[in-house]
Amino acid sequence: MTCFITAECRTIIVLTLVPVLVLSLRVGTVAGQSVEGAFGMIVVEEDETYDRIEGVGGSIVVYGTVTGDVSGAAGNIHVAEGGTVEGSIAGAAGNININGDIRGDVSGGGGGYVEVGETAQIGGDVAVGSGYLSVDGAIDGNVNAGAETIVLGPNANIGGEFRYDAESFTEDPNATVAGGVVHEPDIGGTVGDVVDVFTVPPWITTIYGLIANLLLGIVLLAAFPSFSSGVATRVADDPLVSGGVGILSMIAIPILLVLVAITIVGIPLAIAGGFGFAIAIWIGVVYGQYAIGTWVLGLAGVGNRWLALMVGLVGFAILSAIPFLGRLLELIAFLLGVGALALGLHKGYRTRHSGRVGGRQTTLEEVASDASTEQEEQS
Repeated sequence: MTCFITAECRTIIVLTLVPVLVLSLRVGTVAGQSVEGAFGMIVVEEDETYDRIEGVGGSIVVYGTVTGDVSGAAGNIHVAEGGTVEGSIAGAAGNININGDIRGDVSGGGGGYVEVGETAQIGGDVAVGSGYLSVDGAIDGNVNAGAETIVLGPNANIGGEFRYDAESFTEDPNATVAGGVVHEPDIGGTVGDVVDVFTVPPWITTIYGLIANLLLGIVLLAAFPSFSSGVATRVADDPLVSGGVGILSMIAIPILLVLVAITIVGIPLAIAGGFGFAIAIWIGVVYGQYAIGTWVLGLAGVGNRWLALMVGLVGFAILSAIPFLGRLLELIAFLLGVGALALGLHKGYRTRHSGRVGGRQTTLEEVASDASTEQEEQS
């Protein structure tokens, strides 16, 4: 089957897979009385009421009312001012931000941050194991916290005990703790047990990420075969330049977006640019791993781009399980991919805006001849 050779077939593939990619990243409003296992963003609006919410790998934002529990894994939970959760909140491997009313308990763990804002009111106990904990609201019950940094703000009002274990602990003089503050060095292990009831195995998020990256990679290779090949070639031929451009891009583009956002007129442009930059980061991740896969297969004398995509993505998914080294290799591949992507886009821009020879428009034959010469030089 030669489907990938024709432009018509490539278009069909793109139109088929893009909706799948969009669904995997969707941002929307919940539409049922309860939500379970939803990826993306789940929003409970001010005039909405839901029974319970369980989210994985995304964000949960509550402006309205949830009559039951709210649980999230590998994502963010935010209860805004005016939002109400009549049950409890449990977050695993993510962040929790509370500015509203929680009638039950709050538990969280996994190294993220937990913030209880000035307008927050928690009716039950709080048990968290996080990287950072800030309490500046009211908690009727006890607090058991293990974190690297814990801050009790001036509006903190704890009805029970505050037991903690932290490398850095700060308590404002105006904070109120009715049951007293107790330093308990071994509390970290017991706090972690609280959120074991809502734990997603790491291999599930790994497989989900692998599938999403694979779909994106198929779209890129099917829709832009020559450009994708050029990205892999740049990484293999000059990795230092690609990596250097990747580092500069990750520094310069955010600064540029901030400068654009300074003016009111530039805010919409900055928002659109930020969204585009996020997509470019994802594309850079996939391209970087694809380029490494191409290089590895090239050492074995194999030139199949689809196999290179699979080898690169699966290989890095396996490497991600190795502490530190796996993340370091992923970062290197990412910078290579972003740099090669930026170089390819810049080259394409220059080509489009330099299509004149001797004051006349270049002909199609001249463009084809130049492309053929470039391809021969690369090979």
